[in-house]
Amino acid sequence: MSASPDDLLKVPLNDLHLALGARMVPFAGYSMPVQYPDGLMAEHKHTRSAAGLFDVSHMGQLRLVGPDAAAAFETLIPVDVIDLGVGRQRYGLLLNDAGGIIDDLMFVNRGTDIFVIVNGACKVGDIAHIQAQIGNRCQVIPMPERALLALQGPQAVTALSRLAPGVEKLVFMTGGSFTVNTGAEKIDVYLTRSGYTGEDGFEISVHASDALALAKALLAQPEVKPIGLGARNSLRLEAGLPLYGNDVDSTTTPVEAGLQWAIQKVRRTGGARAGGFPGANKILAQLGGEAGSITRKRVGLKALARVPVREHVELHNLAGERIGEVTSGLLGPTIDQPIAMGYVPPALATLGSQVNAMVRGKPVQMEVVAMPFVPTNYFRG
Repeated sequence: MSASPDDLLKVPLNDLHLALGARMVPFAGYSMPVQYPDGLMAEHKHTRSAAGLFDVSHMGQLRLVGPDAAAAFETLIPVDVIDLGVGRQRYGLLLNDAGGIIDDLMFVNRGTDIFVIVNGACKVGDIAHIQAQIGNRCQVIPMPERALLALQGPQAVTALSRLAPGVEKLVFMTGGSFTVNTGAEKIDVYLTRSGYTGEDGFEISVHASDALALAKALLAQPEVKPIGLGARNSLRLEAGLPLYGNDVDSTTTPVEAGLQWAIQKVRRTGGARAGGFPGANKILAQLGGEAGSITRKRVGLKALARVPVREHVELHNLAGERIGEVTSGLLGPTIDQPIAMGYVPPALATLGSQVNAMVRGKPVQMEVVAMPFVPTNYFRG
């Protein structure tokens, strides 16, 4: 049963979304804008060509504080935290004892703390898990008083640097504290040059009480339009980025999900701090290519006919046997072709392999292709 509108939590910008004509839907326990009057296709294309403002305040923000915080956090994720420089950001994976992904997250070494952003639908469980596992080694401080906005697109830096000079000096996956001058007031924010659209852009953490003034100042810039969850989903899919709960979950390992790039050498077999994370034996065996250690892999798929293929559609091999399923899929607005992600056996995970998606009982031929489907535009300096 879906939650009634009265049961849903509201983001700090709820009234602004309604004033902008957003269609609100339940998402991660919140009432969230899925699209505005321009519609998903226009919002998607605007983000690819100019700058889109996303409200992602449903996400969880927390701080890990104390001299042992980095070493403690490394016991939960297969990622190099200890050697991460101040002002640098990384993508991480919270794992269970079977090596399955509890959640994917972003974290920044801010010098005084490790600032972590987790998915909205998982945040209560994630924070409880982190607290239970490492709360005796460092302070785990949730930040429910913070809102989170994402400004994404090739003109995001033009719009934001007008209000917060200096942000243009950041490169992809770095961050810092900035003051945004709206003209009427000055707002302190912490932001990173990152996002989940494949475009250049910024994720901006701001006190909830300042979120409305910040959003209005950004929307007043000629490049910026409000963008809903619908276009956020199509943008991240074109960028080949997995969505937690769809493309990865607690039964998927990082290697099966194609996220082994997030595991630095220092945490792998032969590295200075190899293993020491949940499910390490299984994951290190998979990384080493141990026979039989992997039964499926996440792949990018492009339909050879113009038939959109959605999540949960079965994938069959050419002999008609079920081999997996689509986890995300739609008609890619930028490339104007049906694209999808899904899991297939390793033998069919090579580029050019062909499978059939069973759409309403009829096979739609799909080819395994490289991701991202649309080239990324991250600013690396």
